[in-house]
Amino acid sequence: MDLSQLNELDIRNIASWPLPARVLVIVIIFAGVLGLGYWLDTKDQGMRLEKAEQKEQELRNAFEVKAKKAANLQAYEQQLEEMRESFGAMLRQLPNKTEVAELLVDISQTGLASGLEFELFKPQSEIPKEFYAELPISIRVKGDYHEFGNFISGVAALPRIVTVHDVAIEQSKEQGLTMNILAKTYRYLDEEEGGAQ
Repeated sequence: MDLSQLNELDIRNIASWPLPARVLVIVIIFAGVLGLGYWLDTKDQGMRLEKAEQKEQELRNAFEVKAKKAANLQAYEQQLEEMRESFGAMLRQLPNKTEVAELLVDISQTGLASGLEFELFKPQSEIPKEFYAELPISIRVKGDYHEFGNFISGVAALPRIVTVHDVAIEQSKEQGLTMNILAKTYRYLDEEEGGAQ
């Protein structure tokens, strides 16, 4: 087929065209249909497939994490039971209403046994929290560093929970060393008191 014959081809009568020209037109139409199909449908499917693969990977990772947790469920339940027992033991360390006075005596006895001289021992008002009440005690004592250390160690060794805050040691020429602390003890609120909160 000659290129000059291309100008003589009749678009209305494609059946009379020579075979190579008809094949060329069919290939162009076929390529156009494929390109149009890819552009309109397949390209979007490829993007959706990528998103679905990413989602599958995320779900697979989440499944693996949950499977590991499920495999350790018995260990977690045992750990929870141990935590409950430990929490119960700690709650038993909190004094009830009647034991608070006894605990205050224990703190003052610890200070006297350490050789300290009390200048101030003032329990303050209780501060109610969620399931316990906090009882702050302002304490000012005179002594030396070793006596202060023995007192703090003795308070830490008490069978009840007592925390020490705002420790300040001052030295004056006339009186020697003075230590100011805020000791806090805690009391478990029974259900009636907790319900009132």
